[in-house]
Amino acid sequence: QVQLVESGGGLVQAGGSLRLSCVASGIIFRLNVVAWYRQVPGKQRELVAKVSTASTTTYADSVKGRFTISRDNAKNTVYLQMNSLNPEDTAVYYCNIPPNYWGKGTLVTVSS
Repeated sequence: QVQLVESGGGLVQAGGSLRLSCVASGIIFRLNVVAWYRQVPGKQRELVAKVSTASTTTYADSVKGRFTISRDNAKNTVYLQMNSLNPEDTAVYYCNIPPNYWGKGTLVTVSS
């Protein structure tokens, strides 16, 4: 059974930083693309960043230059380093292994 468990969310002031982690189990992690999505109530879930098996990264335009996705295959873990946070980054952040494996999410709240 595949499980994805996110951690690292919380409350931070605008301009601050957080690092999210997602630990995967029940899957050969190194063979899979991994992604971070986020969702605000009433809006569609949106892709934030993804990292390929070769550690090639892709980012949403809204987070380019501020967020960094990385993976540690030895620890079955993907990270999302988020810097220069602003209130528009407030959302529940979800870890995803395409197409259908999702974590339960971790809430990030950025105060102005």
